[in-house]
Amino acid sequence: MTRKAILRGVGHYLPARVVENAEMESMVDTTDEWIKTRSGIERRHFAAEGELTSDLAIHAAKAALADAGIGAEDIDALVVATSTPDQTFPSVATVVQGALGTNGFAFDVQAVCAGFVYAMSTANAFITSGQANRVLVIGAETFSRIMNWEDRTTCVLFGDGAGAVVLEAGDGDAGILATDLNSDGRFRDLLYVDGGVSSTQTTGVLVMQGKEVFRHAVEKLAQTAETALEKAGLTPDDVDWIVPHQANSRIITRTAQKMGVSMDRVVMTVQDHGNTSAASIPLALSVAKSEGKFAPGQVLVMEAIGGGLAWGAVVLRL
Repeated sequence: MTRKAILRGVGHYLPARVVENAEMESMVDTTDEWIKTRSGIERRHFAAEGELTSDLAIHAAKAALADAGIGAEDIDALVVATSTPDQTFPSVATVVQGALGTNGFAFDVQAVCAGFVYAMSTANAFITSGQANRVLVIGAETFSRIMNWEDRTTCVLFGDGAGAVVLEAGDGDAGILATDLNSDGRFRDLLYVDGGVSSTQTTGVLVMQGKEVFRHAVEKLAQTAETALEKAGLTPDDVDWIVPHQANSRIITRTAQKMGVSMDRVVMTVQDHGNTSAASIPLALSVAKSEGKFAPGQVLVMEAIGGGLAWGAVVLRL
């Protein structure tokens, strides 16, 4: 009997404040047309003053647990993907654990926008090895806190939010079929935050070479998705849904084209949420499920790339 990590529940949370592109026009030298043309983004959510990444994560976690029909006490491992923690330490995951009352162990994963696929792969390893039976995996970010509001090419792209999934050990056809993780530190200067504990003792703000990131993203996202599918013994023709990192509608479209997958099989939420980094895939998963897009037995591919550069994919059968 082969243990698999089966998706039991999903949930998400978005801060109450919605920031339309029209409002961004009053904050920085930009236009609604410029933002939509280059990114596909129409609005995003910003956390309220005093609302922390852990607060978003806790709301999303509760929604996922409710969807799975289990209590927090049934969780024996908790992994949070984030690049915007409440504090340098302790981890956001332990804050969430304390609030929910989950058992076992909890820790954060930091792979920026690829964080959720890294966290899913990590949770999958715990389950298939028998070290955990139920893992709560969360992606949560407050990227509005690290924006350079004088850089109109980046500050209009990001938003805040959280998404969560419950993975449970089981057997049968459903579950995570394969994962693929990659990184290349030679490209670390393409996307980074210019501050840190041991360097500047400040938080810093996001810096991105957009054109270069775009070029790498299309190539590497298609490559990692196809590699993960090959590991699972599948091809792009077997995919029912691609659930990509929601960074930019043009990247999403180009990647789907490169894989030969039609856009009617791609979940797209970037227009409503902006780039929520590690939160974007579980957010998109939860929204798509709430809209009735998924059915048992379908094959999903989740793919993401972020600073590092770090990128990867997860193949999952519902």
